[in-house]
Amino acid sequence: MLKTFQQIGRDLFKAGLNSSHSGNISIRSGDRIIITRRGSMLGHLQEGDLIETGLEKNDSRITLASTEIKVHRAIYRKTSALAVVHAHPPYAISLSLLEDEIVPLDSEGSYLLHRIPVVRAEHTIGSSELEEMLPEVLKEYKVAMVRGHGSFAVGQLPEEAYQWTSSLDHSSRIIFITRSLGHNPLSVGTQKNKVW
Repeated sequence: MLKTFQQIGRDLFKAGLNSSHSGNISIRSGDRIIITRRGSMLGHLQEGDLIETGLEKNDSRITLASTEIKVHRAIYRKTSALAVVHAHPPYAISLSLLEDEIVPLDSEGSYLLHRIPVVRAEHTIGSSELEEMLPEVLKEYKVAMVRGHGSFAVGQLPEEAYQWTSSLDHSSRIIFITRSLGHNPLSVGTQKNKVW
């Protein structure tokens, strides 16, 4: 279990999807959840950084759990997810401040994600607003953005939730690069392909 958390946490950090002490990962097993510790360094997780608690009831170590524990619990209660990855991908966060949804321009992003909804909340970190809104969105989508905060991705395995997070970041970078080149993303793909 620790090795899986370490691999995902290290990959998130190395890919620049989280800063040194941000983001969180969790896994559900029956009526139990294992979630990263509040303020843990995802790039350097140790055994003590994994907090086990109940899906419904708190254990004695609950005060050490991530501030997003209530959001993770709500997602598990209302979706079929067995893993949740929460990250802070900079390009996707930037787009979330401008858009109501992120629509990938690249083929892989379009195929895997189709579109990524952006959820607005007055309080964006571990709030009751997100407990209500995110599970409803994640019933239909693999990943969602919280405006100005970060992404929440779900899967049957942590690797799957990480894949959606990575794909979101990749597609967001492509949108940024396309816009910086002066192209209107809405017109991309509508022009006839030139045959050489």
